[in-house]
Amino acid sequence: MMNAMNSICRRAARLFHHASLLAVTGISLMTAGSTFAKTPPVAPNYQVIGYVTQWNPTENDQLHMISTLIFAFAEIRDGRVVLAPEAAARLRRIVALKTIDPRLKVEISIGGWGAGGFSEAAGTAAGRREFASTAADLVAATGADGIDVDWEYPGSSQSGIKSSPHDRANFTLLLKDVRAALNAMGAPHGHAAARHYTLSIAIADGPFVKGINIPAVNHYVDWFNLMTYDFVNSLTPTTGNHTGLYASRWAPATARTTNRAVRQFLAAGIPARKLVIGVAFYGRAFADVRPVHHGLYQPYGRFIAMIAWPKLVSGYINKNGFKRYWGSKAMAPYLWNAKSRTFITYEDPQSIAAKDAYVKAHHLGGVMYWEQSLDPGGTLLKAIYNGLH
Repeated sequence: MMNAMNSICRRAARLFHHASLLAVTGISLMTAGSTFAKTPPVAPNYQVIGYVTQWNPTENDQLHMISTLIFAFAEIRDGRVVLAPEAAARLRRIVALKTIDPRLKVEISIGGWGAGGFSEAAGTAAGRREFASTAADLVAATGADGIDVDWEYPGSSQSGIKSSPHDRANFTLLLKDVRAALNAMGAPHGHAAARHYTLSIAIADGPFVKGINIPAVNHYVDWFNLMTYDFVNSLTPTTGNHTGLYASRWAPATARTTNRAVRQFLAAGIPARKLVIGVAFYGRAFADVRPVHHGLYQPYGRFIAMIAWPKLVSGYINKNGFKRYWGSKAMAPYLWNAKSRTFITYEDPQSIAAKDAYVKAHHLGGVMYWEQSLDPGGTLLKAIYNGLH
């Protein structure tokens, strides 16, 4: 799922769902005991998948809009997949939501930005087996429905984690072992019928694509969570649309966009029905921005913060000197305060509607979002759900 702010939000609140794939999305059907995914004809429904760090009971009326909740995060400790005690308590409350809506699925995400241990675990056959078996054990112990692997990123040490030239090949082998462990756990036992446990991975575009052998990995995963956000952040030289669908007229040729990321991964071999694009429930603010084009794709003095959707609504969108602009080419909103020279890039219902339409037009698997607690009122989640359904 990228910078120091991500490390704060995504590892603890980041250390910054998913109806059954068989019954609801038809993305893939696993045969228990087999290592490979067998894909049936595409079902008409789309997934709405939400990363979640914690759950507020006031949000229970939103459950019907969610296919899968992905809990963030489990971690790798001495080669084993584990949950910190406080994280385990939060996960229990989320898994308990299945008693309210039995259709809901819950995955456990392992890793996140700045989370290490992947390269080391994947580097040996014994390490891969330990990772896979402890991940499956965690699913069984918590009553979850699957695993999401968020290694950011194979072959890259950008976030400060260890990497290896062999990460690409080892990642495939790691996922193969996780798939096998989940399948073995779901195999029929006595009078118990076979059960399918899901496996997804989080991915990012640009240079990180080469760290994954997509055709090989595709055999083992049910879907891919494409993190189409944070395109601009504290590490980029200019402002811009951090989760734009297309390129702005002011964007450089190298600008990252959702469309560019989707095309990159489709070309790499991901089936469209297994690709899920991301929506951000937050904005990114930049200060001391050069006052050209309302601050869009301009140099800035400092990155201010990540701002959750409710705060954007209450204090920024057409308030306190900020004016909302709509990029008709990028299909993305942004805010500009000419007096303070502050620029904010964010997501809103209008940009989400454009992404929903894009998912339908390109026959993608659905939409995922980061992160549930950043939109407690469900405004953006409703926009996702209504646009897809």
